[in-house]
Amino acid sequence: MNLLTKCCLSPRQYFSGLDEAVYRNISACKQFTQTVRTAYGPNGMNKMVINHIEKLFVTNDAATIIRELDVEHPAAKLMILSSQMQEQEIGDGTNFVIVLAGSLLEAAEDLLRMGLTPSEIVEGYELALDKALEILPSLTCYTVKNYRELADVEKGIKTSIMSKQYGDEEFITKLVAKACVSIIPEQTTFNVDNVRVCKILGSGLYSSDVVQGMVFKKQVEGDITKKTNAKVAVFSCAVDNSQTETKGTVLIKSADELMNFSRGEENQLEEQIKAIAASGANVIVSGAKFGDMALHYVNKYNMMAVKLSSKWDVRRLCKAVGAITLPRLTAPTKEELGYADSVFIDELGDTSVVIFRLEGKDSRISTVVIRGSTDNYMDDIERAIDDGVNTFKGITNDGRFVPGAGATEIELARQITSYGDTRPGLEQYSIKKFATALETFPKVLAENSGVRGNEVVSKLYAAHQEGNKNVGFDIEVPRLFHCWLRYR
Repeated sequence: MNLLTKCCLSPRQYFSGLDEAVYRNISACKQFTQTVRTAYGPNGMNKMVINHIEKLFVTNDAATIIRELDVEHPAAKLMILSSQMQEQEIGDGTNFVIVLAGSLLEAAEDLLRMGLTPSEIVEGYELALDKALEILPSLTCYTVKNYRELADVEKGIKTSIMSKQYGDEEFITKLVAKACVSIIPEQTTFNVDNVRVCKILGSGLYSSDVVQGMVFKKQVEGDITKKTNAKVAVFSCAVDNSQTETKGTVLIKSADELMNFSRGEENQLEEQIKAIAASGANVIVSGAKFGDMALHYVNKYNMMAVKLSSKWDVRRLCKAVGAITLPRLTAPTKEELGYADSVFIDELGDTSVVIFRLEGKDSRISTVVIRGSTDNYMDDIERAIDDGVNTFKGITNDGRFVPGAGATEIELARQITSYGDTRPGLEQYSIKKFATALETFPKVLAENSGVRGNEVVSKLYAAHQEGNKNVGFDIEVPRLFHCWLRYR
C-alpha cells in the first residue's frame, strides 16, 4: 500500500517512459516559443543576445535570435531547423513558424491529457492544414499585377519592413523597391543576392541611398582615383612579379649581371602591364596584392588599381561589370573585360569608398548604402532590408496578398472551427485546437501592443462573423480596422 501511494504521488514515476518524454519535449518547445513570441509584430520587443564569442546583438529579428542562441534541447532544435528552412525558402516569417509550432504543441498537450493518441492528433492537424490551404486563395484581397511598377511593389514590401523598423518603413521601403526594381532581369528570375548592402558609420538613416553597381569600403592602391567609361580587368592572382614554384639559386659574378638580372624582371613585369593597358583596360582589380614595382607601372600607364580581399566580392564585381576573372597576369581579351560607367573614390563621413557605378538597364547588381550612428542599429536596418528584398522575390513569383494584422488567421480559425464541427470522429478535437492555435497571432500582436489579447480576439470573431473578412487589429489605436496588406 505504501509503495502504491508513493508511485501515484511521484511525478517522475507517474509520467515514466514515453509520456514523460513527450510532455518534457512539449514543455521545452513552449519555453523556447515564449522567448521569441514577445518579439513578434511591429511593437515586438528587442532582445539582447550575447553569443558564444561575446558579440552583442540587439534585435527583434527571430532569425538572428535563434541563430545566435545556444539551444541544446533536441525538440527545440527541430523548431529551429523548421524556422531556418523558412528563412532559406522565403526569407521572412521565421517568428511565425516558431509561434505557430509552439501554439500547436501547447494545444497538443491538452489533447494528450484528454486521452487522444499522437497519431490521432497528427491526423486532425493534417486535415485542418488541408482545409486552411483550401481556404487561403479565397482570402486574397490584393494582387500586384506589375512588379516593375514602384508604387505597386512598395505596398507589398512596406508591411514586412514595418515589422522590423516601425516608424522608418516609408523611407526604407522606397530604398528597397528602387534597388530591386532597377535590376529585374528580362529573362531569368530575380536573385536576392544581387541587392548588396554597404554599412557606413556616421550621419543618420535618412542619408542612406541606392547605388547602381557596387560599393566597397576600400582605398585605391595607386595614384589614379577616377575613371569614366571604365574597362575593368579582374585578376584572382597578385599583380606582381611571378614567383617560381620551386626555390632556385642564381650565381651572380659581377655588378652588371646583378643589374641585368633585376632589370630583366622589371622589363617582364612592364611588358605584362603594358599589354593589359594596350587591351583597353584602364581599371585593374586584383583579388590578391599589388607589388610596389607593379603599382609603379600601373601608374605609369594611367590605370586605376583596386584590391579586393574577398573572393566573393571579386565574383560579384565580375557579375556586376560583366568581366571574367583571370587566374594569370595576362592581357585580357575584349570578351574578358568588364565595363562600368564610372569608377571613383568617394568619402562618406570619414570612410573612403570605391564605387563601381553602372547607369541604365545594364546594371545587374545594386547596393543600398546604409548610414547610421551605431553598428548594431545598421545591422538591424540590414535585416529589415533583407526581409524586404525577399518579399519582393515572393511578389515576382506570386503577386497575391492576404490581409494582415491577424485578419487572415482569425478568418481561417473561424472557418476551420466550423469545419471541425462537421467531422464525426475524434479528429474534430484536433481540428478545433488547430483553429485555437491560429488565434495566437492576433493575441500576441495585441499583447505586444499593451492590449488585452482575449478581448481583441473576441471582437475580431464578432466582426468576421458579420462578413468583414479584412478586419484586423490596429496597433496604433486599440480598435479594429480594415488592415494593411501583409505578404504571406
